[in-house]
Amino acid sequence: MVKATETKLKGCYILNPTLHKDHRGCFFESYHERKFQDHMGTNIHFVQDNHSISKKGVLRGLHFQKGEHAQTKLVRVVRGEVLDVVVDLRKKSKTFGKHMKIRLSESNQKILFIPKGMAHGFLALSNETVFVYKCDRYYNSVSEGGIIYNDSHLGIDWEYPMDRIILSEKDQLLPKFKELEL
Repeated sequence: MVKATETKLKGCYILNPTLHKDHRGCFFESYHERKFQDHMGTNIHFVQDNHSISKKGVLRGLHFQKGEHAQTKLVRVVRGEVLDVVVDLRKKSKTFGKHMKIRLSESNQKILFIPKGMAHGFLALSNETVFVYKCDRYYNSVSEGGIIYNDSHLGIDWEYPMDRIILSEKDQLLPKFKELEL
């Protein structure tokens, strides 16, 4: 079973799976569709799994998919640790434009459920980080969007030296929050 705790962003949950530890190590279910749907009260069907391997200081994000291709995600870290950040892009939400952050790691085994309408990004805090996530919609390059990670309007403290952050060329060119057409 999984314990779910809603974050300050409505519909975004931190999931803590039941860990079964003994002298051999640890076992847990990272995902079980029926149990997940029953526990969360949703009928989400994930169709794509993604793996990302990053070195320390790599920041991926803040990304989202627009319109009919908007994605619900279930994210976790298999190896290492990340600072994971979610920004609410739902215009009718009380937390529109607000963000939340959490450390996800192989040690804490926390899983983050991110509903449609959110931008997502993470910063790798370990020498090698393996990040995996499920999506309920297939990736569509025409529908992708993003927000620059250091947008002053969002005020995200990445808890890392800014001059040591490693970004893709594409992520360096992302627009500011106020420039988005949602």
